Amino acid sequence: MSEERYIAAIEISSSKVIGVVGRAHPGGQVDIIAVEQEKSIEGVRYGIIQNLEDTSLRIARILEKMERRSSVAPRKIKSLFVGLSGRSLRSIPTTVKLNLPDETEITDDILERLRKDANAAAIDNTLEIVDVEPRRYRIGKLETFSPKGAIGNEIQADYDIVVCRPELKRNIQRVVQDKLGIDICGFVVTPLATAHLILTPEEKRLGCMMVDIGAETTTVCIFQRGALHYFATLPFGGRNITRDLTSLSMLEERAEEIKITSGNAIAPENPSSINLNGIKYADVSKLVVARSEEIVANIAEQIVYAGVKEKDLPGGIICIGGGSKLNGIGQLMTTQMGLPVKIGRLPSYVHIEDVKGPSSEIIEVASILYAGATHSDAVCLETPVQPELPKIGEAPDDEPQNTPKQRPERRINPNSLTSRIKSGLSRLFSAPEDDDDESGLL
Repeated sequence: MSEERYIAAIEISSSKVIGVVGRAHPGGQVDIIAVEQEKSIEGVRYGIIQNLEDTSLRIARILEKMERRSSVAPRKIKSLFVGLSGRSLRSIPTTVKLNLPDETEITDDILERLRKDANAAAIDNTLEIVDVEPRRYRIGKLETFSPKGAIGNEIQADYDIVVCRPELKRNIQRVVQDKLGIDICGFVVTPLATAHLILTPEEKRLGCMMVDIGAETTTVCIFQRGALHYFATLPFGGRNITRDLTSLSMLEERAEEIKITSGNAIAPENPSSINLNGIKYADVSKLVVARSEEIVANIAEQIVYAGVKEKDLPGGIICIGGGSKLNGIGQLMTTQMGLPVKIGRLPSYVHIEDVKGPSSEIIEVASILYAGATHSDAVCLETPVQPELPKIGEAPDDEPQNTPKQRPERRINPNSLTSRIKSGLSRLFSAPEDDDDESGLL
């Protein structure tokens, strides 16, 4: 990377759609210069887009808001890196092997052949491969994580094939490419990109677990000896607690507020008799504690499924996601799992310039952005080229030169206030023969 580039990324989750624009520097630093988000309640379920129109409108508004920011204008977003997350994401371990001539040096070409063989592994035809993560390599009797340059006559590689349901990617393409006319620079597996960004090499070598508690899913990534060892997505998250609270005769918005302000994953020693506007705190506590214990119990079970023990994870648990903000959830994990828990944070080389983007809320989308910046040379923004005005006495050219490729106009909600004002102004200044329309401005 010889000069700074402008890149953009978007994360589409069950609770929100969030976009960022960043500036990537040659030294590896990324500055996040614009952040915009919108809540998404019904348009996305378990990571899969269910309502194409609703989601496209939200993304269009986010892109337009970012393009109007002084740090971005007059640049226009022409392409995006898009994160993949959701219930269907998981890993499948596989092993591939190559026989080589005697005393062959392991090169990038050989490693790429292994990766392609792993990518061609037979899997359930209802799933799509979206990434291949290496675990370890064996060259003869030598086990290594850095095989390049070693010598041998055979090499074996253990990989985790990351898969998802095809509609996860397909629906994103239908929204971003087909409806909005924005190119997709690449898909990024959000949990893995996040783990690689916020976990230190020491934590991954020691053995650790990253837990991302989202709205409707919880992702678990276990690392050992510096490499991914296990990856799974569980079909529950913080919204399950919120919906449990709605059984106390309240709307989901009110339930979410009470969960954040008064909920605690740890049962109180002395039950409270406090009444919260007609809602007993004791009832709130019982529901929050019961669901929190269920979520943590399922997280703990992943250690068993991964074939490791708590003592194999001295790096502890690094927790992120909206659900990790619940009072007492970290303490509950430590009590039930016997592992230290800390909150994950962005590294210092990801610098946030936009005050609208607090670190804890943009970790995942920042990870998508950073993965795109470091694994490609893509440029996601372009500066429109203004056509030269003709000189006095000269006829304008039939078509201006060097203008950027036009993309389809972004969709605008026809029921929005802006749309209705434009429609009214159009009628107000229409030709006389159209004056039969007696409708008002709005």
